[in-house]
Amino acid sequence: MPSSSRDAQRIEHLDALRGFALFGILMVNIGVFASPWFGLGAPDPAFDAPSDRLTHGLIAALFEMKFYLLFSFLFGYSFQLQLDSARRADAAFVPRMARRLLGLWSIGLAHALLLFHGDILSTYAVLGLLLLAMRDIPEQLALRRASGLIGLTAAVWGGLALLLWIDGDAGSAQVATLSQAAQTTQSRFTGDPGQVIDARLRELGSTAIVLACLQAPCALAMFLFGLIAGRRQLLARLDRYRPLMRRVRRYGLGIGLPAALVFAAITVFAPGGPLELLALALSVLTAPWLSLAYAAWAMAVFDGVHGRRAVAALAPAGRMALSNYLLQSLVCALVFTGYGFGMMGRVSPLGCVAIAIALFGAQLSLSRWWLRQHAYGPIEWLLRALTIGHWPRLRKDLPDSR
Repeated sequence: MPSSSRDAQRIEHLDALRGFALFGILMVNIGVFASPWFGLGAPDPAFDAPSDRLTHGLIAALFEMKFYLLFSFLFGYSFQLQLDSARRADAAFVPRMARRLLGLWSIGLAHALLLFHGDILSTYAVLGLLLLAMRDIPEQLALRRASGLIGLTAAVWGGLALLLWIDGDAGSAQVATLSQAAQTTQSRFTGDPGQVIDARLRELGSTAIVLACLQAPCALAMFLFGLIAGRRQLLARLDRYRPLMRRVRRYGLGIGLPAALVFAAITVFAPGGPLELLALALSVLTAPWLSLAYAAWAMAVFDGVHGRRAVAALAPAGRMALSNYLLQSLVCALVFTGYGFGMMGRVSPLGCVAIAIALFGAQLSLSRWWLRQHAYGPIEWLLRALTIGHWPRLRKDLPDSR
């Protein structure tokens, strides 16, 4: 195969991997929209049947703390590809990327205020500035910093678990208020649009703490891992790195999957106490392994005899991942909040899985249809305009607008 064809295929595989990550993120995020009990440290008494617990456990084991890390890895990888492209073209990379990150932060802020207080785009934008400052970091130093971020984050949550264990009444003292808190959350999110926005504003503070103390340092670590992989063009040179990919699959599953099952079991059967926080610390340490194993397995499938159909299905959604991420939030907001049907607290975990699968299937078809006629997804087009300072060509049959 000519090198240009092979390069195009690898880019398509990268898009497909991004589409795969997008599905995993939806499987987690829909639970935030659907249940007023999410994050309260107790099961929803309305959905506590064995099938509900099993569904919750599978999502916790296979999806939570895995796919946003995979997406973060791809962010770092793509960052390096853009940096390499700018250097080959002798173009100024820093101001262009800074404008792009400012645009991403603005989109993320609007997303957090209007659609989903769990937005991570604005966090990515801030972390992207740190990555921009570290763009020439030596590989060994990048590995040490990434590992240190993960280890420190796990230590913080493990230390918090120890403090709660010492103060044995801390968890039980909150149990009596959980039901009222869930009812209040459901009432606010299923009220009129003004109440929904007010509820999102109320949640931003607690969400910011979780982002700062959990997701942000882990995402930055994966940015750095992705940066190193991008320098080595690891996903574009699978033949050269096949032994490494086999080790990643083996150790990733061997380390990550058992820990994920422990995390899921504790989340389902012993939520809300120091044991759950200890399980979270374990997940912080091991989830990156499982996330990278997912990437290695997916790339092996894409590169296999029967992988072409999977790539063709997933790649268009990955090419317009930002638009699809926001569309997922919009649809979930319409289904579960007062923007639309107000179904929060009324859909079972298995029902949420069915909705997520149907929504993602529709996005696969919609993305393929859109990209037949357009050069970018709609939000990607807007972000590119904010980056380059003029309206780029959107439809494939029209010139750029300057």
